[in-house]
Amino acid sequence: MNNTEIKQQLLKHCELFIEKRLANVQHNIAEVQDALTSETKSTAGDKHETGRAMLQLEREKFGVQLSEVNQVKQALSKIDVSKTSHTICLGSAVITDISNYFIAISAGQILVNNIIYFAIAPNTPIGKLLISKQAGEDVSFRNQKFKILNVF
Repeated sequence: MNNTEIKQQLLKHCELFIEKRLANVQHNIAEVQDALTSETKSTAGDKHETGRAMLQLEREKFGVQLSEVNQVKQALSKIDVSKTSHTICLGSAVITDISNYFIAISAGQILVNNIIYFAIAPNTPIGKLLISKQAGEDVSFRNQKFKILNVF
């Protein structure tokens, strides 16, 4: 498997990860909406209004989550895995002597070609540290030193 194919697999995993999150948030919004529309006025009027207010707050919370997921999805769509760079940037795969990273979104551990990569966002602490670095550079993170061996 060549470097571009590896990055395609990594990106595909990130896209599936974000699609699952999107489906989950949309499901939660639909459930809250159903609860709001099926809520009937009870004899305990204050209790009814409190219940509706709580559901409204839940819907707003899920609306914020939906917006965040859509922003992440948009950021993912900007990644061109066919582009190679010697400097770490969005869409880079980074091989170090300790662990491997894919700079995209925070999507956890990904296994490609029997090699573990960690999908991380560029705005995470480790992402910020790696951005703009190149192969051969030493990096120190949380009292651990490692060397960047390859960037593609």
